[in-house]
Amino acid sequence: MFPDSRNVRSPNCSRCPQLVSCRNRISWGTGPLDADVMVIGEAPGYGNPNAERWQGGNWTGMAYTTRHSGRKVRSLFSDLGYDAYFTNAVKCFPEGDDGSNREPHHDELENCFAHLKAEMQQVDPAVVVPTGKHATKILFEFESIAVDSFLDRVLSPVECDRLGVTALPLLHPSYDNIWLSRLGYDRTEYVSAIDDLLALHS
Repeated sequence: MFPDSRNVRSPNCSRCPQLVSCRNRISWGTGPLDADVMVIGEAPGYGNPNAERWQGGNWTGMAYTTRHSGRKVRSLFSDLGYDAYFTNAVKCFPEGDDGSNREPHHDELENCFAHLKAEMQQVDPAVVVPTGKHATKILFEFESIAVDSFLDRVLSPVECDRLGVTALPLLHPSYDNIWLSRLGYDRTEYVSAIDDLLALHS
């Protein structure tokens, strides 16, 4: 099901023809290779190629570099004192019918998991933080862990024995303002809970 993770970082990866046809750049993970925390997004954003800084992963070739989600999640971990490694479950921009991001398909997540696993082996973080349901589900699928409800998994650490890490699922930064109240948190409480759990497991 999951491709081999050896020698997978290729500048011309063509495992997903539909993604090859719409990507501008492959968005590889970036950050310190000895990071205690690895943050996993779902896929690079299309972004704005004319932006001064937050252009988006499809143009920068780096995860979480859009103005909204990237700035928000990078600021979160910086404010908490973590020099995290940032990557995506899918490394190429998935274009929807309207030209913006669509959700990554399951076969794209499976095809790209070899890249993600290789990054995890290289960085060897204590904690991986999948943000959003797709990044969480593909990680847990590899571990044979059922995910009946993604929201029930948010802020619930899980030991991933095969990968040798603790997973701490979080809301995707694009949607946390929608779902926080559903979880019973305000923003301050949510950030405090993240801080406490990372301190406990990293």
